[in-house]
Amino acid sequence: MARIVVLGGGLSGHTAATLLKRRVGRKHDVVVVTPNADWNWIPSNIWVGVGRMDADDVTFPLAPVYEKLGVHVHQARALSIHPEGDAESGHRPFVTMENTNGRRGAIDRLEYDFLINATGPKLNFEATPGLGPDHGHTLSVCTPHHAVQASRRFAESLERMEKGERQTFVIGTGHGSCTCQGAAFEYVFNVEHEIRSRGLRDKAEIIYLSNEYELGDFGMGGMHLRQGGYVVHSRTFAESLYAERGVGWIVRSHVEQVDDGEIHFETLAGEHRTQPFDFSMLIPPFRGVGLTCVDRDGGDITDRVFAGNGFMKVDADYEKKPYEEWRAADWPRTYQSPEYPQLFATGIAFAPPHAISKPFQSPDGTNITPAPPRTGMPSAVIGRTVAESLGDMLMKGAERPTHQASMAEMGAACVASAGASLMRGSAAALTVFPIIPDFERFPTYGRDLRYTWGEIGLGAHWIKRLLHHMFIWKAQARPGWHFIPE
Repeated sequence: MARIVVLGGGLSGHTAATLLKRRVGRKHDVVVVTPNADWNWIPSNIWVGVGRMDADDVTFPLAPVYEKLGVHVHQARALSIHPEGDAESGHRPFVTMENTNGRRGAIDRLEYDFLINATGPKLNFEATPGLGPDHGHTLSVCTPHHAVQASRRFAESLERMEKGERQTFVIGTGHGSCTCQGAAFEYVFNVEHEIRSRGLRDKAEIIYLSNEYELGDFGMGGMHLRQGGYVVHSRTFAESLYAERGVGWIVRSHVEQVDDGEIHFETLAGEHRTQPFDFSMLIPPFRGVGLTCVDRDGGDITDRVFAGNGFMKVDADYEKKPYEEWRAADWPRTYQSPEYPQLFATGIAFAPPHAISKPFQSPDGTNITPAPPRTGMPSAVIGRTVAESLGDMLMKGAERPTHQASMAEMGAACVASAGASLMRGSAAALTVFPIIPDFERFPTYGRDLRYTWGEIGLGAHWIKRLLHHMFIWKAQARPGWHFIPE
């Protein structure tokens, strides 16, 4: 009987663990190590952040789900991976972990036959002085707790506007290397919608501040879309929406520091500017959670297994080369470690080989380039793919991964909320194929325009709300859950 350990119970790890357990049944053990007792449907945190939902609407306890499926769970934070084991373990691979369920400080060892690293990102607020809700001056919607804090502060701003005060809202990214511009996009338009629906729009200045080179980049270098019989660039799609809603924008910017009521940022042109604010939600940059890797003699081999950003290296081409030489084929397919075949990394935990958007630096040498997105649908699909490969390796004796999910060959659909209301809401529905542009296959646009399009409207909001319930149903492993696609 083999033991498969999954580090992380988020979207990708939970997908991998539940599908793998369904495949291997009682013949093999699946163990999840996660510091969180609850699962969070992160895309709906933006609705918590404007008071449309409560934290309980986007979370549920993991333990009962795993008990029902026969998955073992440790509420603990993984610390180190020992892929060669040591003398004490008989040279069986193991991980060390620190309990987070009341026994803090207790360090345990857990041996494994296969390991899936699905730890997700560290929210690196420390990269920008003054960033973040805990020790800084900005808010976040990256966790349910942060979203609740944002909701309370937003309610205070609404009260001030009702009393006749003007408020300046600055929403976007808090560092030049941020990803997840989509969450900032959704939040800025949900804030604008709530203010407008209360008849307070004339009391609010709303500004979108981003490290994107232009609106509609989303860390994917932008895209061309089929819309209304025409081919338009996502910049046109995005700018028209911002102009329609009266939301100003500042792009090509790196936030250097945040003080109380002031954001100091550097532009790609080399300017150093300050933007006052009353309310600000800025997404932090991501990096790996800080796992270390140790060989059988106790030597640190972290740099062999992980990239400098803390994410795990997999079957990708990490050779440093000019932007013009980057290829779709550089991206991983199986998410297996080239150093240790029993190691896999899924979702945000794998190291991308390069950015998707063209890299830029300011005259001072500051990198102002969005990191590639790996959240949502791609994250879940990768989790499923690794589970399917491991299922074949365990149940059929396959010697290597049998399934592939290159982001350069994968399409994705995104429904981005632009205001939550049954009759007056809206969302942008976008599809893209492939996620990583491939100019060898599609020389003109890098993507297949038959499957790359975008529309915005009320119907997309209904779909967004349906997806909220559907994916929470799936994550709770309710009847028919495995039929719901990623």
